[in-house]
Formats: sequence, C-alpha cells, structure tokens
Amino acid sequence: MKTTREKIEAFRKKRMDLIEGSGEKGAKKQHEKGKLTARERVRLFCNPDTWQELNLFAEHRAINFGMQGKDIPADGVITGVTTVDNKLVYIVSQDFTAAGGSVGETHAAKVCAVMDMALKSGAPVLMFNDSGGARIQEGVDSLNGYGSIFYRNTLLSGVVPQIAIISGPCAGGAAYSPALMDFIIMVRGTGQLYITGPQVIKEVTGEDISAESLGGADVNASISGNIHFIASSDEEAALIARKLLSFLPSNNLEEAPRYGDGTLTWSEDNYLNTIIPDDPREAYNMLDVIHHIVDNNDFLEVKAHFSPNIIVGFARINGDTVGIVANAPSAKAGVLDIDASDKGAEFIRFCNVFNIPIVTLVDVPGFLPGIEQEHRGIIRHGAKMLFSYASTTSPKITVVLRKAYGGAYLAMCSKSVGADRVAAWPTAEIAVMGAAGAANIIFRDDIKNAQDPKAEKKAKIEEYENQFSNPYQAASRGLVDAVIEPKDTRRYITLALISLKNKRDIRPQKKHGLIPM
Repeated sequence: MKTTREKIEAFRKKRMDLIEGSGEKGAKKQHEKGKLTARERVRLFCNPDTWQELNLFAEHRAINFGMQGKDIPADGVITGVTTVDNKLVYIVSQDFTAAGGSVGETHAAKVCAVMDMALKSGAPVLMFNDSGGARIQEGVDSLNGYGSIFYRNTLLSGVVPQIAIISGPCAGGAAYSPALMDFIIMVRGTGQLYITGPQVIKEVTGEDISAESLGGADVNASISGNIHFIASSDEEAALIARKLLSFLPSNNLEEAPRYGDGTLTWSEDNYLNTIIPDDPREAYNMLDVIHHIVDNNDFLEVKAHFSPNIIVGFARINGDTVGIVANAPSAKAGVLDIDASDKGAEFIRFCNVFNIPIVTLVDVPGFLPGIEQEHRGIIRHGAKMLFSYASTTSPKITVVLRKAYGGAYLAMCSKSVGADRVAAWPTAEIAVMGAAGAANIIFRDDIKNAQDPKAEKKAKIEEYENQFSNPYQAASRGLVDAVIEPKDTRRYITLALISLKNKRDIRPQKKHGLIPM
C-alpha cells in the first residue's frame, strides 16, 4: 500500500504531466504557426493567483477507431475560473496540441460544466477557439456535445456576456458556438471561421479559394460581418477582451460598471460648434464628435470594419458606461442600408439586455434606395432597427446633429419609438425628406408654370427649409425636448443620464417579441 507521501507525489506527477500536455514539441508547433498554446492564452489573460482549473483529470471514453487507451491531456480543452480586474470570469481554452483540440463527448462536457457554473454565478464566459472541429472517431457523441454547447450558449444569452476569441481554425459546427456568443475577436493570420473549408467547396462547387480568403479575419470583419474585432495576435485579442469586459456588467441583474466618484465633470467644447459644415452635402468625421463627448476620448468601436456608415461602440460619460450608435456622414452619407441596420440592431439589443444606456447621434439622410436593397429585404432589415429601439427599456438619449429624414429619422430612436430624451443642434433638419426633393413634389406645378423655373425652385426650396429643415417644428410638437448648442452636448447627456438612472419601463407580459428576421 502506498504511503500518503507517495500518493501526493503520484498526484503531483500526474497533474504536471497533464499540465505539460504535448510539452515543448507541441508548444513549438503552435509558436511556429504564430499561435500561443492553450495554457499560455489562459496565463496572459487571467490572474495566476486566482486561477482555479476545473476537470483537469477528465478523460474520454471512446473505444472505436483506435481511440481506446489513447491519451489526450485534459481531453483537449482547459477550463476554469479566475478574476480579471476584480471581475469573476469563466474561461475555456481549446488545446490544438491535444488531438487538434477536437470536440468529443468529454471535451464538450467540460465546456458545458463551465457554462453551467457561469450561469449560476452570474459571470461572463470567455472562450479561446482553436480546434480541428468534431472528433470524428466519436461520431454522434461529438455532435451531441456540440448541440449541448449551443443549447447553453442560448441559455446564457442575455444573462451573462459571452466572448469568443478565434485563435485558430474554427470550421463546421465549431463556428456556431462563437456565432451564438455576444462578441467575436479574431486573430488575423491564424484565426479561420467558416462552415465548409476550401477543399469541400472546391469539390462541391468547383470554386478555388484559400482558407484566409474564405474565412480569415479581414473577410469576416468587412464582408460577412461575422466578427466584431480584429487582433494582430493572441496577446492583443486578450487585451481587447479585457477592455471590453471593463465596460460590461457581469450579468443582466447588475448595472454596468462606473468609474470615478460621481462628481459632475464637463466643460464647454467650442470645437463642436464648428464641426457641422455650412454645405449640407459636405461630410465630417462623426468619430470626432464622439471623442469630444466621451470621457478621455476613449471609445471602443465595435465592428469598425463592417458597414462603416453606422458607428457603434462603448464609452463612458462622466464615468458611466454608455453604448453609442451614430450615423457616419463620411461613409455613404450616413445612410441606413441592410448591413447598417443589422449592425445597429444587434448592438442596441445587446445594450438593452445588459442595462446599458444608449446615446444615439443622428445625421441620416434616409434608407438607401436601390433595386438590390429592395430585393434583398431592406424593409425587413430596416425594421430591425425600429424594433430594437422600440423594445429597448434601457435609458435612450438621442441627439440630432444634422439630417433626420423620413423613416430613417424614426429608426434612429426618435421620440415616437421610445427615446427618453431628444435634443437637437440648431443645425438639425427634421423632415420627411430633404428640401430639394420635397420642393419638387410640393411645388411641382408652381415651378413648372413659373417664368423662371430655376429661380422659382430655389425660392421654394428656401421656403421649405425655413419651415421644416430645422429643429423648431419638431420642438414645437414636443418631439424634441431641447435645442442645444453643440458645445453643451456632453453636459446635456450627462444630466439626462443622471435623471434616467432609475428609469422603469412597464411593458406587456409576453415570452418575447418577434423581431423581423
């Protein structure tokens, strides 16, 4: 019989063997590919003093196709819990050096166990994805494992934040778990995200494409819009995740974290009084406006590479976390199209479920016209913006900077779809459409029959502008709460946030609304 000391020594050796996994050989292969190992990823993200690994000794029980007796350290995935900036976070890190990080029954069970604990304790989940996909030797058990993960992704949705980091291949079923999470950070050059790989596509369709061109970071960020952030390395991905978590509550029952002592801090910013060009067709940089309103010019833009005509992201105003949604006149004149509507709606709904106030900065000439947009369903996609704002119960503050035309004005959180506060700059133009288009319709006969149609048209445009292309008509109807100087915008938003701190919004009881899909 072994002594207590011998048992402890045997435990230490077994534990160390599992931690070392594939050893230097496996680590070297990862490093040659520009990737960190699974444990290196955990270490760079978490506080080593508070890291508690879970289910280290878990083993697979597969026996078919040469699996019986095959050693897969920790079954190819590291799971545990730690604190990050005093916030509890559950971590999953797939180990590509152990059976390619493939997902089998036990691998999936470890992931599910962590997700179950995150749900019970109300803590975020962070997952490093680096896997060859389903463990084929385990057949339906592997598929069942994936399904169990997807089910929990859905249970956790809207309860705790879920963040996926794509550090390596993520194909087939493996792509759906990240897609069900709230944010995806992808490492350029090493991360890949697609349903069917280049080889399968070539066999089925005859199309020839590289893995990077099919599902690399830049493609997923700018074309498909599948991911939210691009990182240049695993280290940068962890930094992005850490910063993102700093803006978010741990769960849906908490308020977003606030910084500072609550002292009101603002000053007039005369720069904002000069940012709107005299020519209404001239663009300007909306990011400049954002940076001059938020604390310390600090703005974490989300999906910066996708649909740049709308800007979304997180910031703080007087220490309070806010989500910002803004049109970008420098890209497609800030128009709302299918992609912008999807991007905006996704972000709005995230802010709502995690009690984050939304500040909307409006300069929108309308929805993008065109046959392609109509045939692809701009009505359905545009309705997502309307639905998302109207169903949001978090504080909603809207500032109209310049153009706010037609249905797009409503879709950018007007008073009628639930904005709690609406302010407008003197440069705001709140109307059904632009003055030139309106004049052509309203005064068509007057212009047509005039001795000088060109002069008459100019006069009618000015008449329409004087009456409607301003914020005062809307203000007279109570649809704008205040017309403010641009330099006072930060002050207005700060006080509005304070007054809405304890907002309560009573809605009809139902399972959920049916957002246009």
